[in-house]
Amino acid sequence: MSITSLDGKRFAEMVISGANNLAVNAKMVDALNVFPVPDGDTGTNMNLSMTSGAKEVKNNVQEHIGKVGTSLSKGLLMGARGNSGVILSQLFRGFSKAIEAKAQINAQDFAGALEAGVETAYKAVMKPVEGTILTVAKDAAKKGVQAAQKTVDIIVVMEEVLKEAKASLKRTPDLLPVLKEVGVVDSGGQGLVCVYEGFLAQLKGEQLPDSPEDLPSMDELVSAEHHKSVQSHINTEDIVFGYCTEFMVRFEEDKLAKNPFDETKFRNDLDKYGDSLLVIADDDVVKVHIHSEQPGEVLSYGQSYGNLINMKIENMRLQHSNIVGETKTPLVSGRTEAPKEKQEYGIVTVSMGAGIADLFKSIGAHAVIEGGQTMNPSTEDIVKAVKDVNAKKIFILPNNKNIIMAAQQAADVADEEIYVIPSKTVPQGLSALLAFNPSADAEANAAGMTEALNHVKTGQITFAVRDTQIDGLEIEKDDFMGISEGKIVVKNKDKQKVAQDLLTQMMDSDSEILTIIYGEDVTEAEVATLTQFVEEQYSDVEIEVHNGQQPLYSFIFSIE
Repeated sequence: MSITSLDGKRFAEMVISGANNLAVNAKMVDALNVFPVPDGDTGTNMNLSMTSGAKEVKNNVQEHIGKVGTSLSKGLLMGARGNSGVILSQLFRGFSKAIEAKAQINAQDFAGALEAGVETAYKAVMKPVEGTILTVAKDAAKKGVQAAQKTVDIIVVMEEVLKEAKASLKRTPDLLPVLKEVGVVDSGGQGLVCVYEGFLAQLKGEQLPDSPEDLPSMDELVSAEHHKSVQSHINTEDIVFGYCTEFMVRFEEDKLAKNPFDETKFRNDLDKYGDSLLVIADDDVVKVHIHSEQPGEVLSYGQSYGNLINMKIENMRLQHSNIVGETKTPLVSGRTEAPKEKQEYGIVTVSMGAGIADLFKSIGAHAVIEGGQTMNPSTEDIVKAVKDVNAKKIFILPNNKNIIMAAQQAADVADEEIYVIPSKTVPQGLSALLAFNPSADAEANAAGMTEALNHVKTGQITFAVRDTQIDGLEIEKDDFMGISEGKIVVKNKDKQKVAQDLLTQMMDSDSEILTIIYGEDVTEAEVATLTQFVEEQYSDVEIEVHNGQQPLYSFIFSIE
């Protein structure tokens, strides 16, 4: 069998095959993760990224390979997560650019496009490191170009590409000391090999194993030492830049008129804030991944070019401590030891649910008081949290209308300079926290954070504890109720129906981002059903999902 020409339909099948093979192996790739950060989710990030690309391809299958490539690039860009996912998106962004004008491609075109992808990916990474997915992609593409000079058969070229990718993967520990130290190959490189395996299998009409159990042993990939714990080889205090920060900026014309976007300048400006920087841009958006100690400053810089979307900030020190089993003496809901010298700013927030608490801490809260609907914290609780934060100026986010007065009273009795931001819901609190700018003065921050409360709508799903009639609704005990901005607007015995009806009432043409925070009584299947509903009914809306683990409230919706 020989293939000398590749059209859009066959390429789409290759992409889907590659995505499927990566999905099957995602946990195996996760197990290899050691670099660049101890977050353990390289396989997950690459899988979600490639799945997004494959989904876009499925929706745009056609004969013209250039147009299919454009769909792949778009899907990967919007779905890219983590370092590995962003690099993967850049590899296929460059690949797709190289073939965008072609209806079909031959072996030389295919190999050249792989090489173009490598060039694009290297440019996107501020400080490329060898021994990673970049090296595997580069070596494989080079071998592909050499093969294409000797054969017109795309299958043969892909065989050589995959063979060299596997060989390069085995060499990664020789290039990156930390890989050799813990006895693993690069996880991102392994993920790319999985994609290439899927490509070749489709070209050859072969069936790949459909479960990890069908695959060869990992002994060739992972040493016995690695099975102890990759992260045990890294000290938490050695993590220089502690917040993994990802976001996208959707460009705004009025901001660009005052501050024209230049990708090189943008990348250089952000580089001073941390490391592991990746920047991807097209005509409408720019996507950023960076590890930083000042995520708020990074977000503020990005906001100077447009609207922030798809934001995610993770505390890598907390992640690492949890993985290796380190324990810290908590002050308030898991807060570690306070600094000896007073910091300039501190943020205290109130939360119900461990997942929501982690979410607040991941985006900059210094102390999280456990409390909420049925366990409002006292003035004393809030004052203690303020003392523990040990800062000159404190912002308090009550996140509940019944806690605002206690927060204001705490401000009256405490010695610190305190600003109470009157957030009534968790989404309002998150919106206010994201608006915090450590480089601005306290008054400007208080004004900006308070203004941010108006930029988000809150929806909640809970249950009735007794029969009642309210807001024109006859409600029976144990009915699920949908609450929009504090008002009960729907009720039903079916939780899923209430959630969908509530969203139908709240979503409008201005809705761009929906954040779903689900509670301790919600199953993964229920989340999947609701997410599918939103994707089908509101295809233009970006969806973020978090496990809040909150009691009483099955779902909390934030709509921006």
